[in-house]
Amino acid sequence: MAIRVLIADDALFMRNMIKEVFASQEFQVIGEAANGVEAIEKYKQLKPDITTMDIVMPLKSGIEAVREIIKFDRLARIVMCSALGQESLVMEAIEAGARDYIVKPFKPEKVLEVVKKVASS
Repeated sequence: MAIRVLIADDALFMRNMIKEVFASQEFQVIGEAANGVEAIEKYKQLKPDITTMDIVMPLKSGIEAVREIIKFDRLARIVMCSALGQESLVMEAIEAGARDYIVKPFKPEKVLEVVKKVASS
């Protein structure tokens, strides 16, 4: 059975890149969100197996979205996507409930390794 994924990133090209990584594997992208508010709404609506979450997004940050999603579903599996140099924000996201993180720019095999690890945890 495919692992159902929600991709939250304000950059369309980034969502498309992540979607491409998942297209070649046992994943099914079931939704996309362009901001933190949309990420929370789509999570509640779609209940994905895995969510990839950008940290810096409009309306609500990825960290705020993680907090709200964890309140809704404490077992949510969220992987943060952050740019180099955002280590303190990544730590804050992990404390908020994210399971792991991927640093941008990323290698497709690293994304798959992290997401598969989190999906099986």
